[in-house]
Amino acid sequence: MLKTLPLRSLALLCFSALLVAAVSSSLLADAQAGESCAPRNLRTSNWRTDFCNSIVDFNEILVGNPSKDGIPSVTDPRMETVEEARTWLVDRSPVIALEIDGEARAYPLAILMWHEIANDQVGSLPVAVTFCPLCNSAIAYDRRVDEAVLDFGVSGLLRNSDLVMYDRQTETWWQQLTGEGLAGEHAGALLDIVPSQVISFGSYAQRHADGLVMSRDTGFSRQYGMNPYRGYDSRTGRPFLFDGVIDSRLPSPVEHVLAAQINDIAIAYPFSILRDVGIINDVVGQMPVAAFYQGGVASALDDAVIANARDIGTAGLYRADLDGTTLEFALDESGGFVDAQTGSSWNAFGEAVSGELAGAQLEWINAFPHFWFAWAAFHPDTLVYGLDG
Repeated sequence: MLKTLPLRSLALLCFSALLVAAVSSSLLADAQAGESCAPRNLRTSNWRTDFCNSIVDFNEILVGNPSKDGIPSVTDPRMETVEEARTWLVDRSPVIALEIDGEARAYPLAILMWHEIANDQVGSLPVAVTFCPLCNSAIAYDRRVDEAVLDFGVSGLLRNSDLVMYDRQTETWWQQLTGEGLAGEHAGALLDIVPSQVISFGSYAQRHADGLVMSRDTGFSRQYGMNPYRGYDSRTGRPFLFDGVIDSRLPSPVEHVLAAQINDIAIAYPFSILRDVGIINDVVGQMPVAAFYQGGVASALDDAVIANARDIGTAGLYRADLDGTTLEFALDESGGFVDAQTGSSWNAFGEAVSGELAGAQLEWINAFPHFWFAWAAFHPDTLVYGLDG
């Protein structure tokens, strides 16, 4: 004999069924919306990125490596002493050098060539030290976003031939050259730049004898010290997987430039000029700046053996005002720099080493070496020193 449910129980049962149906419908709609937002030109089945939250045209993104983490980033890299690093690095070996809270670390491009990202902590700061070989872009970033510490990996994707990174916490896609979130939870966010420079291992060892150097003991078997992109920075054709417009103001797409964005002004200093003059005094907007060049740094993208590569040098950009006085610099007889105002001597790191201003330090500006085509692709309004006023 069937029992009739009380009206109240029947009503609750109907309400529960409607609620389950509504939630299921909402979840299905969200899933379908997510699928409809996913880029149609890319395989995204192994991504949990929120593609509906995006600031990029996905047609600009190309596949460089067919799999996520096909190029493995390194987290908490092992470090060794300068003396231990001397057993395999030469003075001309290029390294990304940074110093935080009095702790100095160097990351050889001979290693980052094969991993592109090192997730590390230097002093109290979690950092991502990044290098995109195809764009010759070496930049360090603060890994903190909205109070969360992110770990970055290599997506296998490229935009304007530049590495697209991703974070393992939200799988947001990030542009390596600009630090901008492209798609996902953090789309539109900007990573904070950590001051760093590409310098020679010899310069690093001289300045930081007690500093640390990233070790080849990464847990991976790679040909550290070898360059798989032999001759890349002297090629004359279109850069690999770059389908944008090449800015022809410089003769080669892979011309090395020291590039920066100062307020709303993008500026590029060609290494071909820097090598000839050694020092550039300039004004960007209202800011006086000085670009110091130093030789003795091997190109990471020339010879198959990085230690044997040609000397491409490096450069740093600094504010050229100190305590309200604008300084103008020139080369001195020893190959260093001297200011016209006090006659003080300076090194290529913006430090006064002797004279009236001895001990003074110029303010470092976020400027990094890049290939011209890559910087210009992201900053098409860039002023080129020697060409644009």
